[in-house]
Amino acid sequence: SVTYVIGQMKGIGVAFSRFLEVDYGTGLLVGMGIVFVYAVMGGMKGITYTQIAQYCVLIFAYTIPAIFISLNLTGNPIPQLGLGSTMVGSDTFLLDRLDQVVTELGFHEYTTQSRLSQLNMFVYTMSLMIGTAGLPHVIIRFFTVPKVADARSSAGWALVFITILYTTAPAVAAMARMNFMNTIEPTKGEYLTYDERPQWFRNWEKTGLLEFQDKNGDGKVQYSANKDTNEMVTVDRDIMVLANPEIARLPNWVIALVAAGGLAAALSTAAGLLLAIASAISHDLCKGVFMPDISEKSELMASRIAMAGAIGVAGYLGFNPPDFAAGTVALAFGLAASSIFPALMMGIFNKRINKEGAIAGMIAGITVTLLYVFQHKGIMFVASTSFMGDLPQNWFLGIEPNAFGAIGAVVNFVVAFLVSRVTQEPPEHVQEMVESIRMPAGAGEAQAH
Repeated sequence: SVTYVIGQMKGIGVAFSRFLEVDYGTGLLVGMGIVFVYAVMGGMKGITYTQIAQYCVLIFAYTIPAIFISLNLTGNPIPQLGLGSTMVGSDTFLLDRLDQVVTELGFHEYTTQSRLSQLNMFVYTMSLMIGTAGLPHVIIRFFTVPKVADARSSAGWALVFITILYTTAPAVAAMARMNFMNTIEPTKGEYLTYDERPQWFRNWEKTGLLEFQDKNGDGKVQYSANKDTNEMVTVDRDIMVLANPEIARLPNWVIALVAAGGLAAALSTAAGLLLAIASAISHDLCKGVFMPDISEKSELMASRIAMAGAIGVAGYLGFNPPDFAAGTVALAFGLAASSIFPALMMGIFNKRINKEGAIAGMIAGITVTLLYVFQHKGIMFVASTSFMGDLPQNWFLGIEPNAFGAIGAVVNFVVAFLVSRVTQEPPEHVQEMVESIRMPAGAGEAQAH
């Protein structure tokens, strides 16, 4: 959860820095304060209701600009279809044109069949899939509904809206890259004059997340993959979603909607994560293990202290995140995949798995994953402490650190299974409880008609 919050803090810092027109560090500090007040003052019930409203803002803020931009570039109002359509006034497909533009500047083709390798792509996808099922702040959401049927229904609807959002994302990414390239190089071989740069360029320069350095003194913004000639020395990937409507010259109300959506997404997710962290420390650890007789007031105070600590750690690492926001989130998914998901699955579908096996598996899975991540990205994500470097030639079987959660999950399954086999079986009442989870009492009885 802490790793996931780091990604949210990066997003919050980017959003506040742009719309308060301050540098990224100041924006992040402001965001930390707002997240603390928001999460501490709201409880589980309060945050649940606000997250409903926030998601409505988020889904509209993400899809409406995508529709506008898809219409501008391809004439198709459906972004998912626009991604595979031809550009307005041309027989050239959007992705073909994008590939042409980026390769002319020395970058790799935008479209590719796999990320680095087929094995890496498969493992990365598995880490994201099973990591989603193991995210603690998602799991505790099911405690907010009164019946199992409600939990299943809410999960089904969540998948529908997640599908809408996630299938829109590739279209938004490709169109944002195309708009950005068209701004920097309006016509082939003719670069943007720095003094004539658009307002969105000036706005993002104030944050320090977009930086130009005129290396040859010609006053032109030259952008290329060659570090010696590239004059866009800083183009933070996390600004693209927020900058996209400005680059595309969409109406101001659309730009404002995207800003609201970005903040809603980061605040709602951060609040859910902080609740999960606070609950684990105050209720499960303090009350459940160390201080069984702790009062509710003291438990609440422990919860708030845990939230403050988590915000502090996440904010500190937000100044120097291990990756861009999406990459940091992928790391969090990998950690959930390697630790929580196997225990959940075996706890439901294998009555022989006991607590010793589950604990040993979780420790083994997350330890293997963290060791691999830390040796490439640095201890606690501090880059200077990395002792193997985040270089492809040093990766195990070509698997990048962000994707290693699936390997950790395999280790978790194996260790949990072996330890459970050499230790005592779970008590009979525990096995009966597992059986009742799989088949509720009365489910197989004949019904009167």
